[in-house]
Amino acid sequence: MELRTLRYFLAAAQEENITRAADILHVTQPTLSRQMMDLERELGTTLMLRGKNGLTLTDDGFYFRQRAEEIVELADRLEQSFVKRNADVSGVISIGATEAVGSRLFAKLIKQFSEKYPLVQFNLYNGMADYIKDRMDKGLIDVGLLLEPIDISKYDFVRLSQKETWGVLMRDDHPLADRESIAPDEIAKYPLILPLRERVRAEIMNWFKYDENELNVPLSYTLLSNAVLLVEEGLGCAFCLDGALAIRNSPHLRFIPIKPEHTTRSILVWKKNQLFSPVTSLFIQEINMLRARIE
Repeated sequence: MELRTLRYFLAAAQEENITRAADILHVTQPTLSRQMMDLERELGTTLMLRGKNGLTLTDDGFYFRQRAEEIVELADRLEQSFVKRNADVSGVISIGATEAVGSRLFAKLIKQFSEKYPLVQFNLYNGMADYIKDRMDKGLIDVGLLLEPIDISKYDFVRLSQKETWGVLMRDDHPLADRESIAPDEIAKYPLILPLRERVRAEIMNWFKYDENELNVPLSYTLLSNAVLLVEEGLGCAFCLDGALAIRNSPHLRFIPIKPEHTTRSILVWKKNQLFSPVTSLFIQEINMLRARIE
């Protein structure tokens, strides 16, 4: 038996008329009639008599009405108490985020939390993973959105489901701009713009099978949003993720995946065994609920 069914019954009992009650509840008359018949069948008794002049409650109907009113009132009071409690939750949560497609899901999570707890404020720090990890280790950031590969031994985490694909960002007039995919050795003779992050850079070098001093690398970047401008100027082609590119795109550039395909994922992380503020602990609970939905 659902709370909605009790509300339907109370409306019908109050109006003593199915049609009027249906109008008040914004449901069709057949729907409300069927709900009342299902309720009587579930209880094994007749709650109301239907006649030309409307509805009349039976003795069981009067008893059920009394108990239904008590249950609905209790439910309303419980809901109001949670609304009041949520409205009283306040504080500041510091978050750090890399450029990634996972940022979209993270943004949605923050928006939902803000709607639930309107007094909570967020401080957002953008940067590469090492910067965010350093600030988390110092207690300056509570929760971070990072990209693998990363050492997560010190952190609790939730791995997001969206894949991030590695590729090369180039101008649309580049000699290789018509390719559907590009092997690293095909792009190696051109000027390259590479991520500054050491672990990622080492992985890219492994794809090339070259030493870095054999490549022409005029620029290294931390955030792609700035490097995109230099790709537009023709300084070089940037190795990057499609998720990062989605944040800062240009109609005159092309993103071409590398072959064989290389992908990674975003993760939400926070320090293990850390004593967080009540509001941050509440936000981490929401993240763990996200984990349950993903798994």
